[in-house]
Order: sequence, then structure tokens, then C-alpha cells
Amino acid sequence: MAGQEFGHHLGLPRALSGLPLSPLVPGYGALATAQHAAGLRHLGEVLAAGPGGLRVLDGLYVPAGARGRRRVDVPLLEALAGSADPAVAPLAERLAELQRADPQAPRRVVLYQLINLLQDRPEGRRDALARTLGVHPSETAGLLAAARLRPRLDRRQREAAESLADARAQGRLHRLRALLDRLPAGTTDPGLAAVRAEAAERLRAAEDALRAGRRAEERGDREAASAGYLWALHAACDDRRALGGLVRVHGRTPTLGTALRADHVEVRWQDNREPPGEWRLLRLYRDGRGRAAVRTVLGSAAATAGPARDTGAEPGTTVRYAALPLRDGRLDGPPLVSRRLLVAPDVSGLVLTDGPERIDCSWHRPPAAAEVTVEHTAPDGRTARLPVTDEGFTATGLAAGGHAFRVVCHYRAPDGRTVPSPGLRATATVHPWPRPVRTLTARPVAGAVRFAWTGAEDAEVRLVTWPDGAPAPGTELRTDALPPPLDWPGPADALCPPPGSYTEVAAVAVRGARALAGPAVGVEAVRPVPGMTAHRLPDGQARIVLDWPEDVPHLVVGWTPVDAAGGGERTVTAHAYRRGGLHLPVGPGAVRVRAASVPRVPGAVVVVPGTAEVLLPADAAVSYHLVRAPRRLLGRGRTLLRVTLTAPGGLPEVPEFVCVARGGTLRPRNATDGTTVLRIPGPELARHGSLERELPAAPCPAPYTLRCFLLGEHAASVRLEEPSLASLVVR
Repeated sequence: MAGQEFGHHLGLPRALSGLPLSPLVPGYGALATAQHAAGLRHLGEVLAAGPGGLRVLDGLYVPAGARGRRRVDVPLLEALAGSADPAVAPLAERLAELQRADPQAPRRVVLYQLINLLQDRPEGRRDALARTLGVHPSETAGLLAAARLRPRLDRRQREAAESLADARAQGRLHRLRALLDRLPAGTTDPGLAAVRAEAAERLRAAEDALRAGRRAEERGDREAASAGYLWALHAACDDRRALGGLVRVHGRTPTLGTALRADHVEVRWQDNREPPGEWRLLRLYRDGRGRAAVRTVLGSAAATAGPARDTGAEPGTTVRYAALPLRDGRLDGPPLVSRRLLVAPDVSGLVLTDGPERIDCSWHRPPAAAEVTVEHTAPDGRTARLPVTDEGFTATGLAAGGHAFRVVCHYRAPDGRTVPSPGLRATATVHPWPRPVRTLTARPVAGAVRFAWTGAEDAEVRLVTWPDGAPAPGTELRTDALPPPLDWPGPADALCPPPGSYTEVAAVAVRGARALAGPAVGVEAVRPVPGMTAHRLPDGQARIVLDWPEDVPHLVVGWTPVDAAGGGERTVTAHAYRRGGLHLPVGPGAVRVRAASVPRVPGAVVVVPGTAEVLLPADAAVSYHLVRAPRRLLGRGRTLLRVTLTAPGGLPEVPEFVCVARGGTLRPRNATDGTTVLRIPGPELARHGSLERELPAAPCPAPYTLRCFLLGEHAASVRLEEPSLASLVVR
């Protein structure tokens, strides 16, 4: 009778005869994890019973007053949740939830844990442990008796006992039955007995519905078969036979879309219910032993309709998906079913590119693929297997024409088989390519540049300028991607680059739509030096006058004797020229003076458009002075002007000599500032070298001043040596 197995020696009037073999609370695993994280040995320590001790035998009580006690109820647990330590407060709140759902649940959990703690110790050491567990001293002996009477559970049985409530709440009757079968039979736990009876009743109902569905399916009544299978699945949501029947009935027309990606399967569907509800997405497959298996897709339980990612599908397996509509956690209609899908994705991003007698292929290999193979079919129909890498392959030595390729990924299935993917077929054409340009040279020619090259015998050679730098020679290009041809003006065999520019000119061999990059050469066109003149100075010096070109920091100025060896060169900066001019030691002989801008890019082919050059004749001078003849007996003597030409190396062209008189003692400023009193043609002066001419007696009223000038085209080439001013005043 009651009281003869547990607590009878204590004389407790309401001692329970049944000992909890299972906590029978949903979510017990998470609750126990939180308890251990808080450092508690059992959940009774949440109640803070203190020195008085916790009572558990005929109910869950904590001390109240000196000798009183208080039953653990919802208000007590809520008060603890609001005042306890932050690590313990969630546990008190969870116990309050259990108390509201089942008033016996907290006591069942605490008593289950206390018995387990005692049973984990040898029987001789349990008494000492019982006194440290915070239980009231008067109930220690009864607790020890409970540990002796209740069957001891091993690890597998404890896992089953603690998972019962979750399987029951989820409607997984077959798992619930399997868990119940692990536990000892014939126990007096009334809660466990009720669960056994309920599970047996629901399983009988599920079996009846399953048989009804099968009979309806056999006679072709799809609607009745669906109803029977739905009712069986409603009773036992983990009944694979009922799920398989629904898949057969509703899978003839797939209503669930699937797409195979490199590392997952994407499943798509729509919820046409009003209002929309929850869904559970299941994956149907066969395990490594060939048995039918069902798994809930991770993250899809209680999810809304829409795209879902299944990253758990084993490569090399054939899967099918079923989306179960739920309402408040219960099945709400027939499932949506997909077609069968082989989880063996092909490579993605396949790109074929042709080259000279070659085809390059690149792809993105699925991470789970064990191997990728490529079969090549040539234009003549011959096939061969190509070596590949993880990123693609390169087929060389190919004849012109169309080539076909089949790319297959291979996967290691769970049962050890190697499963190929469906494979991708692709074609590419090998086109004729030009021969490359081997060398490119540039030679300056009279202000222009002439290009020459070798190679590219079967192709058009284009000279181009790459905006971002020339590619390496031999780079394979497409003609439509080339920059425009070089558009410098010039004669047919030469081109004139823009003055002041530096350009890298590259050669490209073009044949049809394909091209090969060739070598490049740098061409620098320096700016011309305009307006240069040269004037002789005494002692063999020459003064050079020019217009300094814009943006040119340096000029090189050189001189070369016409009929002799020697000469020189000088580099001049813009600052030095503007500050002190330019004087050169050219000597007395005729010289050619040249000026050009200094190139700024080492190694470039330099083009000088319109070289500045002047011919400076040999040093020649014309001197003159007055010669006064002796006075005559009657009248004044004659006034002669002696003119002498000094030209050591000879002078082919001599300017005209002109003498001008101006009244007063101020010298004439130029050949028109006064009265012309004498003219000596240049050829006459060159023929005689030195001659005297008589001046008119009175060209203008005395006193007057004489001055001579050199006129004509070659006046700047001859230096005029003038006597002192006082010697030219006639009184």
C-alpha cells in the first residue's frame, strides 16, 4: 500500500510511493546547462533554503520562521527571480514557468537531481553527501532510502529520461517510444506511466490512420490517402512512413523549387495561406547504409516561406525536400514537395578564351568536389582527357576550328561511391593569330621620325600609344580593345611628333579580330629654338641672341668651323641666359652655330623639329678715318676719307659703305640722319681692300660731324671700327 516504499519509516502521512525516473519538463537540457553555468549542484539551491534546509519528500518547502515552512509556489519563485543573483534569477524565473504549467514539476526536477547525485556516489559515502546538499536533516534518511529504491540510470538512460518531455512536446512519438524503451520497466513513477499510456494510445491512432491512407492510395483515391497520411503525421510528426506517403501523393507535380549552388542547395516556395504561417523544411535522403532518412534543414524550423539554404546536404547524394505548413506548431495541411536533386554541383563561372593554337579555361571549383575531369573533342572528332588544375586548364597545340569540352565534377558519396556531376558542355573556336612583332626601331629624319620593325609577316602592324602603359610584348589582345592608331602628321615614310612631347610608341600585330602586343620605343620631340642670330664681337667672341622656347630648362649650343677642325658645345640654362646673355669663343674664322633643346628622357629617340642654325662669317672689319691733305697755296686743302677692309680669310660678300654728315657736333644716329656725302659699293671695297675718297668741300654748314655706316644684307657680318668722335668733326 502507499507509504510502504518511500518515507514509511518517517511516518509521513502523505509520503509518495512513486519516485521520479524522469524530470518530464520540456527544455530540461537547456535548464541543466544554465544550472551548471551558475555553479549549482541541483536546482533546489536556487530556492535559498538556508540553514533550515529544503524539504522534498511530501512536497517542495523552504523554511519559514523558527520552525515553520512555506510551500514553494509561483509568488515565491517570482520574488526570487526579482531579487536573486543575476546568474540565478533566470533559473528562478524558469522554475516559476514550470510551476504554472505543472505544480509538481519543480519538486520532480529537484528530487530527480538529488537522487542522481546520491546514486553517483558509492552507497557507503552517500550519507556524508546527503548532509551537504541543503536538505532538511529530518528528510536525509528518506532521501537515502529513495536513492536505494529507485533504479540507477546509466548515461544513455539519463539522456533518454531527460529528452522525453521534448519528444512528447514536439509530437515525435516514434522517438518518444524509443526513449521509453531505454528506461527500466515496472517502475512506480506515475508521471512516466501516464506518458507511456498516452504514447501507446497515440501510436495506435497513427497506425490506424496510416493503414487508412495506404488503402486509399492503393485504390487511387489521392485525396483520401492524403487525409490519412496527414492524420498519421499529425499524431506522430516523425512517422517517416506517413511522410513518405505524402511525398508520393503530392510529389508527382513538384511545388517546391530547388537550385543547386556550389556549397548549398537553395529551396524556394510561397505561402498562399491567409494569414501566412510557419513552415518546417525537411530533407529526405538515404544514409550511408541505404536507409531512408529525414532531417530538418538547419535554421528552417518554424521559418516563414521563402528561400532557404541547406548547407547540410551530403555531396554525392540524391535528396528531396518537403515543406510542412504549420499553425501554432501543428501540421496545417499537405506538404510542398520538390523533385529529386543530385547534390553534385558543376563548376561555376566557366570562361573559355582562345589564344595562338591554344584555349584557356577558368572556373570556380565547388569546395566539396574531389576531382574535376575534362574531356576534349577536336574538330576531327578525336577525344582526349586533358590535365586540369583547381582553377581550370590550358589546351595547347590545337588546330584552327571548333573544339568541344565537357567538364565534370566528381564527389565522394557517404557510401564510398564516386558520383559524377551532370557535367557542363562548352565550345570554343581556335582562330588564326598573327605572328608577333619582334623588334621596333625609330630613327629621326629632318624633324620627323621613321619607324621600322621586324616580324609580323602575316599581319598588319599598327603603331599605337597605350594610355596606361604598354602591355608586355606577346600579350594577347582583341582588336576592338586597341587604342586608335598613331595620328602624327608627316610624309608617307615618316611621322612628325608634337614638339615638346614624349611618347612611348608600341607596335601591335593585327590579324582580324586578334592582335599581339609588340615592343615599344620612346620618342621625345624637343621644342625648336626660334629667332636665333649671331653677332661678332672683338677678340674672336660672338654674341648669340635667340627666343628661349617655352617650358625648356636647358639648351645645348654648339659651333663648328666651316673649313677647319675644332669647335665646341655649351649647355645653357634659362636663368643664366636671361641674366647675362650668351657669348661664345668662336675664333676669327667662319663658323656654324646650332642650338637645340636638351632632351629630358634618357634613352629616348630625340627628334628636333627645325634645328636652329646660323652661319657666322669669318671676322671682317671696316675701319675709316679722315686724312687731311696739305693746305694749298691759295685756299684750303682737300679732306680725304680713308676706308680699309680687313678680312683675313677673305669675304665673298661685302656690305655697302655710306658716309653721312650732320650739322653740329652730334653724331648722326643712322644712315638717314643727315646728308649722304659718300658711298662706296661693297664689291669695289672688296676689290681694293683700302682706298681714299675726297669728301665734298661743304656738304653742310660748318661745323659738321661725319659718321659712316654699313648697309645691305651682309652688314651684320662685318664689324665697323669707328674712330673717336672728335676726329670726325669738321670745322
